[in-house]
Order: sequence, then structure tokens, then C-alpha cells
Amino acid sequence: MSRATFSFPTTTLFGAGALADLPKWLDGLGILRPLVVTDPGLLSTQAFQLLDHILGPKEQGRSWFLYFGVHANPIQQDVVDAAEAFRANDCDAVMALGGGSAMDVGKAARLLVRRPEFDLSNFYSEPDWSGLAPLVAIPTTAGTGSEVGRSSVITLGATRRKAVLFHPELLAKLVILDPELTRGLPPKLTAATGADALTHCIESFTCPAFHPMCDGIALEGIRLIADALPRAFRDGNDLDARGTMLVAAAMGAVAFQKDLGLVHSMAHPLSTICGMHHGLANALCLVAGMSFCAARKPGLYRRVGVACGLDVMTCSDTEADQRTIGFTREFLAGLGLNARLRAHGAKPDQLEVLVAQAIEDPCHRTNAVPVTKEDFRNLYQEVL
Repeated sequence: MSRATFSFPTTTLFGAGALADLPKWLDGLGILRPLVVTDPGLLSTQAFQLLDHILGPKEQGRSWFLYFGVHANPIQQDVVDAAEAFRANDCDAVMALGGGSAMDVGKAARLLVRRPEFDLSNFYSEPDWSGLAPLVAIPTTAGTGSEVGRSSVITLGATRRKAVLFHPELLAKLVILDPELTRGLPPKLTAATGADALTHCIESFTCPAFHPMCDGIALEGIRLIADALPRAFRDGNDLDARGTMLVAAAMGAVAFQKDLGLVHSMAHPLSTICGMHHGLANALCLVAGMSFCAARKPGLYRRVGVACGLDVMTCSDTEADQRTIGFTREFLAGLGLNARLRAHGAKPDQLEVLVAQAIEDPCHRTNAVPVTKEDFRNLYQEVL
């Protein structure tokens, strides 16, 4: 793929080597003292080394600072600490580097920069979040697409549950999608993050809310993922596959402003209670969730199947669904994502607390079909 710059609505630099353009964009945005927000695991990676090199030594006119305390499943204290680092160093922007966790903390930290004593549990009591510090988002994974999203998902201290903080002001000013930064992502994380993007596209397309533009984006995202994810999984140096996955992940995040479904309601508690990677949790619940929905709404996945390259236009609704679900099952298995939840730390005695949190999670309210507490219990038992 060639280099490109586009906006939808966030200005996005795309292509191998796109990170090299960062300094001139920082100059254009008037950013002189950014705070880089990331997790400790990124510090030893080539992606961080590239950013370090491009930002350059502080003596060259631009100072930059570092907060690297982001947890794999970000918590409220991460946001508090990042905001404190921003204020302590008199920063003027946030630069989020990493996966969805770094993006979420970077976005939310700006809220507490603006209002230091604010309790994020009361986020929706404050309607005016204008004037936030600018955000530059640089993903090193291709999964959440959080870099182009207008929400932040944080586990709150008071409830110990994931909360979605949604506001248009959380959007980044600049996104850099450089596949060079994802080259070092291990196969297992490539698979899990890619499955997250796939789940976003499938659930947003089948969500019954009316948003035809998101539908088109979701279907194209599915097509891209079906082609590129296995290639990126097999060969981490395939920059075409890596770049395609970055684009598809961003498309998934744009699509799910339409909303999501029951798979995400199952996955969120698996992260907060079991510490499971969000993309992995989605992957392990996806087939069961699709089967549940298809049984109650035949034909739901026909167009998903077409996007996957399947011949499902002339068969019955039920057959179209079964072929699509079968493809998804084999696709995930080929990425090593066919284990049961217990293989990744979930325990049968956690069932009831998982169910309790899933039914309270808002994502299933826009599921393709209604879901009850008993349905969640049965679904968890199926995949545990």
C-alpha cells in the first residue's frame, strides 16, 4: 500500500514510515511538550525506539515526557496518574502509543487535566468537555481501533467494572497508522487483537440500529480482515497485511459507533474479573454468540458470509448462517483461538458474577436479538 493522508473525521497518516512525519505535524498543531502515554511492555519494543528517535533529544527544541504505568485492562488510577504526570511536567498534549489500553488512558487523562478533582464515575454529569488537550494516537496493535474512537473504556475504582466514557471531544487530533510499528507484535497478540476488530465489525453490522454508512464500513472491514489477518499471523513482517489490519481495525471502531452486542457484554466481565485480554475474550465468545443470534433471527449473517468470500447468496437463511458461523469457527481456530475460557484463567465458580456483570453491560441492549440473564448463563457455560 502507498502512503496516504485522509480524514474521517480524524486526520490520519497511513503507510509504512508514516511516523517520520510526526515532527512536522506536531509543529503544525503547536505541540511542544507532549506526554507520551504507554504501558511498561512497550518500552523495550522497536515501536517505542522509533518514536524515541523521531521525537529526538529534548535539547532540540521540543521536550517530551513519559508515563508508562498503563495496565493491560486500564483502571481509573492509570488515568489519575497520567493526568498528574501531564500537570507536573507542564505538558501541552497527550501522545498515546500502544494498544487500546494506552489509547483509553490517554484519551481519559485529558478529562482530569481539565478538571483535576473530577470523579470519572460522574462523567455523564458534566456535559461540557470542550477545550481538552490535543491527542495524538499511535497504535501498535490492530484491534480496538480506539485511536479513531470517541470513547474510553476504564475500570472504575468504586465499582470495579468497565465503564464507557463517550464524548466527541475525546477524538484524537491526529492518528498515525504505521505498519512498521506493529511488525514486532507476536502472533498470539496479532490474532487476539485482530479478532477484536473482527468482532467489532460483525457485531456492529448485525446491530439493529439504523446506520447504513457504518454497515458498509463494517462489511468492508470484515472482508479486509478475512484476507489480511491470517497473513499477518503467519508473517509478522508482511507490511501489506499489517497495514491492512490497521485500517480494518480503525474501520471497526468507526462502525461500532452504531453499537455492539452480546459478545462484548460477555467479554467485558472476562477482562475485569479474570484479567483476560479483551480481544481474546471476544474471540472465545464470538462463535457461541453468533450461533445464539442466528437461531433466533435466521439470515442474520448472510452478508457477513459474502464479505468473508463465501457462496451464500442462493442458499436458505439457515444454511447461510451455518456456513458463515462455520467459516468463523475455522478462521479463529487457524489463529489458535479455539480454546475454552478455562484455558485462559476463567473458573466455573466465577459463573454467577460473570453473568451478573454481563446483564448489566450496556452493549447487549443493541444486540441483534434480546438477551436474558439465563441466556448469558447458558452462553458462558457453553464456552467455559
